[in-house]
Amino acid sequence: MVVVHLSAECFPLAKVGGLGDVVGALPKYQQELGVTSIVVTPYYDRKFAHDNEFEVIFESNVRMGDRDLPFQVLKETTDKLGFHLHLIRIPGLLDRSEVYSYADETEQFIAFQLAFLEWLLRFSEYPDIVHCHDHHTALVPYLMAHAFKYRFLSTIPTVLTIHNGQYQGWFGWDKFHYLPETDPLTRGVLDWGGAINPLAAAVKSCWKFTTVSPTYLEELKQSSKGLESLFLQEEKKGSGILNGIDTDVWNPGTDSLIPLNYSMDNVTKGKQENKRALCKEFGFTLSKPLFAFIGRLVGEKGADLLPAAIEKILSAARSKASILILGSGDPAIEEQLAQLKETYKKDYNIYIGYDEALSHRIYAGADFLLMPSRVEPCGLNQLYALKYGTIPVVRSTGGLKDSVIDVTEPEGYGICFDELSAESIVEAIGRAVDLYANTSNLRLLRKRMMLLDFSWNRSANQYIDLYNSLK
Repeated sequence: MVVVHLSAECFPLAKVGGLGDVVGALPKYQQELGVTSIVVTPYYDRKFAHDNEFEVIFESNVRMGDRDLPFQVLKETTDKLGFHLHLIRIPGLLDRSEVYSYADETEQFIAFQLAFLEWLLRFSEYPDIVHCHDHHTALVPYLMAHAFKYRFLSTIPTVLTIHNGQYQGWFGWDKFHYLPETDPLTRGVLDWGGAINPLAAAVKSCWKFTTVSPTYLEELKQSSKGLESLFLQEEKKGSGILNGIDTDVWNPGTDSLIPLNYSMDNVTKGKQENKRALCKEFGFTLSKPLFAFIGRLVGEKGADLLPAAIEKILSAARSKASILILGSGDPAIEEQLAQLKETYKKDYNIYIGYDEALSHRIYAGADFLLMPSRVEPCGLNQLYALKYGTIPVVRSTGGLKDSVIDVTEPEGYGICFDELSAESIVEAIGRAVDLYANTSNLRLLRKRMMLLDFSWNRSANQYIDLYNSLK
């Protein structure tokens, strides 16, 4: 079986969030299971592209409206990532340093998809599956099904994975001329609410779609920025498959980015020594439970609730916790969180930005991971935390609900809460502080978490089963 994964991100070439982690891992595990995995992304002017060997395997031009765009397809020559990585480069559009936030982002990703389809037409043998990830690639299923130019591709099964349904790629009908000619009767497939909605078009056009957790599949029917009725209508095409993690990268026993490697057998010592180093780095007291938040500082992640919750916890006469934040996002939230540092410097610190090595040190050294998310389609951070024996404190939504069981339940190992408020975060942290005081129970929970299997092997097999159902 040959599967082409089409994505805007792929770790370690370009990663902004969980999409990059998934596309950098799932194809590798599928390859190990006997699937020939081809990943296609835009070219980015970044370290990975500079430091590795690529060869040009295809060159052509593609028409986008009144523009004739020359493009190249580059292949990484060693397959060092465990799959076949291909980059599409278009001067001025697909040769930039950043992934998102350009004024012409719509043109950027339409050009990427059109160039991919132009190349796909020239394949000596078509792949068995074209697997598209998120709205940046979501026009591909529609064009393969309905564009006259790509009619020969219509028999190739298409799968769409929705990593975050809040982002749908809307653009106006004034840009419809960018697309190749299609049957006028199918233009309604593109339309949603008077605009072109790539995500909606893909859900209508693809053979199957998946979400990154079973609970998120159900949540989209209740809240998906206007697409609720569509997900209800197309529910027979949908499957929820929980993401996994790459245990070659995320493994405390082999992780070269943490001060001391450890396993389930010596988790207490391992966590303590990694915590000692982290506390020294950020000025914390070793004896207090250390809570961490890693992620985007945006409302979607519940980060706007953190300033009030942190003040409530740390303003007590005798603070019983330390809190460390790693992330960036909304400037107003960043400023609020940064201002707290002067007031609570003994028990609070923040690193605004993102540092991959620091994130590994935090997972290894923190006692608890905070995830008070409003929306969390899957979440990978809680899975990393579980692997490192760090107890997740989560709001029960999306993939967090599917992967974290509260300690009050049989075989539970996390702290869960339902209400979205600063008060609920404070209450959950209070429960965690009490849990931390019970040393023997803490050791048991850490071992229980580290025994869990959230590797990609399970999820990769579920995707392969889905592909086989389309043959």
